Amino acid sequence: MSKFELKLPRMGESVAEATLTVWLKEVGDTIEMDEPLFEIATDKVDTEVPCEVDGILLERLFEVDQVIKVGQTVAIIEVKGDATKAEEVQDTIKAQKAAVAALESTMAVVKESVAAPVQDYSTTVRFYSPLVKNIAKQEGIPVSELDTIKGSGKEGRVTKSDILAYVENRKGKKIETVAEIEEVETPIVIKKTSAPQQVDQQVSRVQYTGSDEVIEMTRMGKLVSKHMVNSISTAAHVQSFIEVDVTNIVNWRTKNKDAFEKNEGERLTFTPIFMEAVAKALKKYPLMNVSVDGDTILKKKNINIGMAAALPDGNLIVPVIKNADQLNLVGMAKVINDLASRARENKLKPDEVQDGTYTVTNVGTFGSVFGTPIINQPQVGILALGAIRKMPSVIETNEGDFIGIRSKMYLSHSYDHRVVNGALGSMFAKAVADYLEAWDVDREI
Repeated sequence: MSKFELKLPRMGESVAEATLTVWLKEVGDTIEMDEPLFEIATDKVDTEVPCEVDGILLERLFEVDQVIKVGQTVAIIEVKGDATKAEEVQDTIKAQKAAVAALESTMAVVKESVAAPVQDYSTTVRFYSPLVKNIAKQEGIPVSELDTIKGSGKEGRVTKSDILAYVENRKGKKIETVAEIEEVETPIVIKKTSAPQQVDQQVSRVQYTGSDEVIEMTRMGKLVSKHMVNSISTAAHVQSFIEVDVTNIVNWRTKNKDAFEKNEGERLTFTPIFMEAVAKALKKYPLMNVSVDGDTILKKKNINIGMAAALPDGNLIVPVIKNADQLNLVGMAKVINDLASRARENKLKPDEVQDGTYTVTNVGTFGSVFGTPIINQPQVGILALGAIRKMPSVIETNEGDFIGIRSKMYLSHSYDHRVVNGALGSMFAKAVADYLEAWDVDREI
């Protein structure tokens, strides 16, 4: 018997650490190679980490909710077999990881830091001593919240004891306000102006009573909220809308979906057809396949399309179809169905929700005719697919115009006006529409 150190593997270029969320095995349990040992959560996705050898879990080096750096040893496994074989396994894994590290040595390491905002207490008309202000700054208490604290000092001033007691209660989520009611802060309210970088951080207070239900946002929900607010404050959002006649696509899919499922073992939805159209449009207009870094535009070589997917718990995740322009319709359908299925089961890998260059969201799934989606930073565009509806339409023919029933939908294109002007944003959406309307009804799968 010998010991094997199971380390946290690399999970993508920009993932440096993860939080341990669940241990799936107890010390002393037998575990097989590739069997999930524990679950982790990154800022992108939750995933399982499998064991790399057969053996017995000898030691767990981290507890739930602890943060683990990539490369740190998480568990000790007692390996079945002789020591030489175990050492060979360890050496092979080290060689593989060294090779990966060598390939990635030329890439910049992304380091994220979160700085607490500096509080400005000069805007309040209420008097606070320097000591109280200093404690409030250290605890990250904004002016709007500080003003709600009931003071016991002269003329209602907040004393050191008052602020320390408030901080203690605040940690236990028991907030006492001036009006002796419980209050909760809402997210930042964004005020749209001509300058996209200007954010009016007005924090409004919402009163609630004992009959109201208070729901704590999930970790993923908090991340999505922060990401969306950041996008609105960063990009100059503009929308273009276009109506598309998809009658030929609807009829073609109806005719071929059963045969497709029988031959390929996959359901044929509208999504791979739409993704194919978007990939072609991105090749035609590569300046939609870019990111902005300060005053620099980064033109992406690969076309990686993210597809926003709603999860059963109400949260949102965006798995990415890598090199979407290189997939045929069958390949596109297989990738989309696989990503969507594993997204619902919370089995996506961190790499599968990273490096997107453009995003598509299907608001029509929920009956919406169109929407105005928020750009998925650091991308510069996102396309919303509206519901397909049968509508009366004017049909032009050589014999004249007549009214007919057609299947139509709206495409809603949100783009970053800092780098994408109205012409490019509209032409891109028109290119997607033209491709869909020109669908060959005799196309073979």
